[in-house]
Amino acid sequence: MGRLNAALTSKAHLGQSAKTKEQSISTGPTFWRLYRKNRLAVLGGMIVLVFICTAAFAPWIAPHNPTNPDFPNVRKPPFWMDGGSPEYPLGTDQLGRDIFSRIVYGARISLLVGSIVVSLATVLGVTLGLISGYYGGRVDTVIQRVIDTLLAFPYLILATALVGVRGPGLENMLLALLYKEWVYPCRVVRSEVLKAKQQEYVEAARAIGASHWHIMFKEILPNVLASTVVVSTLRVATVILMEASLSFLGLGVEPPTPAWGSMISEGRAFLNTEWWISTLPGLAVLLTVLGINFMGEGLRETLDPRLRR
Repeated sequence: MGRLNAALTSKAHLGQSAKTKEQSISTGPTFWRLYRKNRLAVLGGMIVLVFICTAAFAPWIAPHNPTNPDFPNVRKPPFWMDGGSPEYPLGTDQLGRDIFSRIVYGARISLLVGSIVVSLATVLGVTLGLISGYYGGRVDTVIQRVIDTLLAFPYLILATALVGVRGPGLENMLLALLYKEWVYPCRVVRSEVLKAKQQEYVEAARAIGASHWHIMFKEILPNVLASTVVVSTLRVATVILMEASLSFLGLGVEPPTPAWGSMISEGRAFLNTEWWISTLPGLAVLLTVLGINFMGEGLRETLDPRLRR
C-alpha cells in the first residue's frame, strides 16, 4: 500500500511538472515572447498568413476570372513594363488570362494539398509511431520495414508513378502524396517514444495499473507533441513543392483550374520573351516554401529549450 501511494504521489508530481513545463513553453505569453525573438520566424509567419488570407479571400482579391481567356490581351507584360496595364498588374499568359488572379487562386490548391496531406499523414504517422515505439518487438519490426521500403523510393518518382497509374486529379494526387508522407512523423514519434517510455512518469503510470492506450495517448503523446508540430510544419513546405512538381508534369489538378506548377509549365515556351508567365508563379512557390521553413525553424527553436538563443 505504501508503494502504491508513493507511485500515485510521484505520478501526480511528475504529471503536474510536465504540464507546467509544457504550458510555459507551448502556450501563453512566454511562447510568443520567445517566438518573436526570431525575426525570420516572424517574417515567415507573416508570409504564410498573407498567402492563407489570399487563398481564403480569392474571389474578392482576384480582379479577373482565372480561367476565362482574353485573346485581345494575350501575353501582356506586368504594369511596370512598357505596354503593361494596371488592369493586369502581373501581366497575362498565352491565353490572355490574368496571372495575378491565377496566382491568387493557385494558392488555394497548394495550401489545400499541403494542409490536408500533412494533417492526415500526421494523425496516421503519430498513431503508428506510438504503437511501434511503445510495443516494440514484431510490431515495431513490421512497421519499420514498411517504412524502410517506402524510403527506398524517391518521393517524387513514387508519387509520379502512383498518379500515373490512377490518373491526374486532386484526389489521386492527395492519395499519392499521403502514401509516403506518414513515414516522417512516424519515425520522429517512434524515436521520442523510445526515450519517453523509460521515464519515471511512465513507470508510475504502469505501477498504478494504467492501460497501455492510456499511457501512450495520455502520458507519452503530450510530451512528444512539440517535435511533431515542428516536423509537420516543415513537411507542409515539402508537400507544396511536390504538388507543384506534379502539376508541372501535368499530373496535378486538371486544366483549366489554376495551379502554380502547371502555370510554370505552361510558360516554359515563352521564357525568352514573356518571362513573367513562369517566373511569377515560381516566385509564389518560393515565397510560400521559405515562409513555412522560416516559421518551422522558429517553432523548433521556441519549443526546444536546447536550441534557444
